[in-house]
Amino acid sequence: MVAPALDQGVGYGVVLGLGLAFALGMILVTFILKRYNSELQTSEMFTTAGRTVKSGLVGSAVVSSWTWAATLLQSTAVCYRYGVSGPFWYASGATVQVLLFATLAIELKRRAPNAHTFLEIIRARYGTVAHVVFLIFGLATNILVSLMLVIGGSATVNALTGMHTIAAIYLLPLGVVAYTLVGGLKATILTDWIHTFILLIILIIFALTTYASSDLLGSPSAVYDLLVKAATDHPIDGNAHGSYLTMRSKQGAIFFVINIAGNFATIFNDNGYWNKAIAASPVHALPGYIMGGLSWFAIPFLASTTLGLAALALESNPSFPTFPNRMTEAEVSAGLVLPYAAVALLGKGGAAATLLIVFMAVTSATSSELIAVSSIFTYDIYRTYINPAASGRRLVWMSHCMVVGYAIFIASFSVGLWYAGVSMGYLYLLMGCLVSSAVLPVTLTLTWSGQNKWAASLTPVVGLALALVAWLVTAKKQCGVLNVDCTGSNEPMLAGNVVALLSPLVLIPIFTLIFGVDKYDWQSMLNIRQGDDHEIAEAAHVDLEDTVGGDPAVPVSTEVFEEEQRKLLRAGRISKISTTFLAIAFLVLWPMPMYGSGYVFSKPFFTGWVTIGIIWIFISLGCVGIYPVFEGRATLLHTFKSIARDLAGKGPGKRRQQETTVMEAEPVASGYVTPTEKKDGEEKK
Repeated sequence: MVAPALDQGVGYGVVLGLGLAFALGMILVTFILKRYNSELQTSEMFTTAGRTVKSGLVGSAVVSSWTWAATLLQSTAVCYRYGVSGPFWYASGATVQVLLFATLAIELKRRAPNAHTFLEIIRARYGTVAHVVFLIFGLATNILVSLMLVIGGSATVNALTGMHTIAAIYLLPLGVVAYTLVGGLKATILTDWIHTFILLIILIIFALTTYASSDLLGSPSAVYDLLVKAATDHPIDGNAHGSYLTMRSKQGAIFFVINIAGNFATIFNDNGYWNKAIAASPVHALPGYIMGGLSWFAIPFLASTTLGLAALALESNPSFPTFPNRMTEAEVSAGLVLPYAAVALLGKGGAAATLLIVFMAVTSATSSELIAVSSIFTYDIYRTYINPAASGRRLVWMSHCMVVGYAIFIASFSVGLWYAGVSMGYLYLLMGCLVSSAVLPVTLTLTWSGQNKWAASLTPVVGLALALVAWLVTAKKQCGVLNVDCTGSNEPMLAGNVVALLSPLVLIPIFTLIFGVDKYDWQSMLNIRQGDDHEIAEAAHVDLEDTVGGDPAVPVSTEVFEEEQRKLLRAGRISKISTTFLAIAFLVLWPMPMYGSGYVFSKPFFTGWVTIGIIWIFISLGCVGIYPVFEGRATLLHTFKSIARDLAGKGPGKRRQQETTVMEAEPVASGYVTPTEKKDGEEKK
């Protein structure tokens, strides 16, 4: 048993102290936004952030939501197992989904501008049966993601501080619940930016320490030499020449396919990513998702190229926590490669930095999941089937209840899995088997008018059944027993994931032939209604039309609506071309020549490979760390001036209408009204 690098008090201090700090910070930010920027916490604001978020914050929110505990912990574990190919397989196999989702984000803004969840779109098009089917698949996706976050995060906190795992499981979501309740989706997006900024800075420190300043390593050349030695001592079966320095890795390639299949499900079926698309102002959805996807690539790529390879290089050094032994498979699966490498490199400082980035990853992504699930229960269950006439105040109350209830449920579920010995790594490989069969039907819902309701309803269910059969039959044939170790191995997971993702390619045409091609006109999606928040506005003594997001009851001119539709149609064409090219580049053009040739990296090539990762993460810091501040500079300046006036006793001054004139001097409709700016010398009527 490896002794924790930090005291339990540090673990409790970070988990409780930082959680409380973020909660108090969000209470203050929510007050400031209400007082100076016309933001009122209505049901629409809680769930959609006013549908006015700009591309920089959309990008940072995507990065933060997609940076799970698994992003850091599983990617380094894959690197430890397969060498330099692992970071690329992990990063590219989970970047293309974000890029391709940009097209759906545009179609969502165009087809269903008033939606709160992707399930409302399903119901508007297909009716109750399909809605219930996708409700189950959507919630299953959220539950799987949430479990991975909490289980992976608590295991790391326990390894670093000795804090009891069950205590970590229940306490990690505590601060998240507090600030999510206070600020809703807007609080989630703002804290996403803070978390992303801190995470990127710490990863840069790790990279520069490993490849520039460490006494143990200190250069790509030193790491390279130790990786060559490691391959001599324990070569990897299935890698070219047993080397850690090649893209030719049989098991790595299998993981690549599993990774692609599973991550399609956890993007396209996770309401959290639809929430971000809904929150984005129309013209900022596409650049936000592309910026977020490309920026995110650097995080798992550099984190695992740094700390995964550092673990391999330093295992034979007395500074490594498991010395003189190698890490066990259980430790690797639990995600402990990263913390052990950080401790070997930086001692207690490395442990503290790891604790901080894991806390950031877990809490920011958990906040996204809380909002995702609460919006599903509020709009797709409560308002749809229980109280269709619910007021905005009632919807906010229900959202609050579900945030608390879901957090308790996930923590309790995680405890059960911990006692059962199910790790984060197991869930990561399993997720595609369970939910990937819904990916294609969801995509076609917004992109093809011909998909009929039975093809949409039956395909996910039949695909799930086929995937489970493929998974378990393969495991039984390979091992003879069905236990956690056998069912969690690569070949059974590969069979289940591939069948789940690809079976709809056969099932949808079959059900289309049987039940006929639909001729959907897209109109019912436009009829999705927003919540009625007049009661909340009246209680706050403000005019709803003067708040961010405006009054949905105020009609939009035909000219404005048609202009926006033209812009979105153009953005959709750009999205399809650009994201398809980027996906091919990440999946084929970059990796496959290196895989096919079996090239083993030379020292100069490895140095260049590492340098690309370091440059890329600095660009990511600029895109999703610094650019959002630049993009919101006018609002920040106005807010600081207003605070200064207040402190000087002059009052807050005139309130600034929402941060976005969503398309500076361009019309915006989307079924909702954005406040129009006052002309010079003209007061708003």
